Amino acid sequence: MITAGVVAFLLVATGALLWIAYRKLDGNIRTDSATDQLLAKLEAERPSRTAGAGGARNILLIGSDDRSGPNAGYGGEAGTQRSDTTILLHLAADRKHATAVSVPRDVMVTVPSCQKPDGSRSKPGTMQFNWAFELGGPACSIRAVEQLSGIRIDHYVILDFSGFKTMVDAVGGVEVCVPQPIHDKEAKLDLPAGRQVLHGEQALGYVRARESLGDGSDTQRMGRQQQFLASLIRKVQSQGVLLNPAKLWPVLDAATSSVKADGGLSSLGALYDLTQDLRGIPSPDVVFLTAPRRPYRYDSDRDEFVQPQTGQLFDALRGDRPITVRPPDPAPAPGAGAAAGTGSDRATAGATASPPAGDPPTFEGRTADVDSCTQH
Repeated sequence: MITAGVVAFLLVATGALLWIAYRKLDGNIRTDSATDQLLAKLEAERPSRTAGAGGARNILLIGSDDRSGPNAGYGGEAGTQRSDTTILLHLAADRKHATAVSVPRDVMVTVPSCQKPDGSRSKPGTMQFNWAFELGGPACSIRAVEQLSGIRIDHYVILDFSGFKTMVDAVGGVEVCVPQPIHDKEAKLDLPAGRQVLHGEQALGYVRARESLGDGSDTQRMGRQQQFLASLIRKVQSQGVLLNPAKLWPVLDAATSSVKADGGLSSLGALYDLTQDLRGIPSPDVVFLTAPRRPYRYDSDRDEFVQPQTGQLFDALRGDRPITVRPPDPAPAPGAGAAAGTGSDRATAGATASPPAGDPPTFEGRTADVDSCTQH
């Protein structure tokens, strides 16, 4: 009877602790109800939910450069924000492959009329993609992506500077490969060449730095961001983080405290289902690439999408077809500038020649299993 009582007490206590932990993690997540309401009002203008293969999911990952609150230390005007990084993540219906497409922040797109924070509406027009987020928040960015791609965004996640650092620290840092020493006071980076494990502030500086690394282009910065995410995926998979409660708890606590999401993804159960989907995809079948672009015809410091390659990319995602990628071309030596066709993103990037009829296109990109150090 004593043993049975002790066991019963332990079961009840364990159940109570699990319930408290669940409630804490679930309560960490912030729901962006305002964006959900805006998108619901514009349902008739959005792509159909039934477009493409049933069961596939498209999630827009938005890195905000918000400078308010804990992010005020990064300078800039408080209260203003743009989408510093935007990635369209496509999860195949069979969950056997995933594609992450970076949308260049400086690419010129047609942004629809959006509701501004003060309640007024903007006029539709052509502008840099990252202006959409400042103009009308996540709803405006989502509608811009849907309009240019024809892909329905099922969910979205917003992560700011502080949230990014928290996530990196929760997994014990992320390994990157630095081909040349980096000394950048503004980005708070002072790294020797070779393999490095970056934490918090260093990791943020590494994925945000632009002028002081490589040719100073946003093209190479997006490449570094993709390599960083690939390394993060490899670490989580190789160390069994998702299967080890001791390792999983700090990651879940950091993740749920760091993101703002739509109502359909802002619960612990929904995030758990998403991690289970991602855990089951082999890293060679997780593809990273940037939408093909070239210098904007009216301003070489801006980009425009390359056709028909960009259309082929989005068409493949709408049809839930795997994307084939080839390694990016070697980076030019610093200072090559316009002579090498780079400088301020002066070269066509991410695009390949249109394939013969019936053959799937190949894009410049990488898979999550490739160690960036082997490419140098």
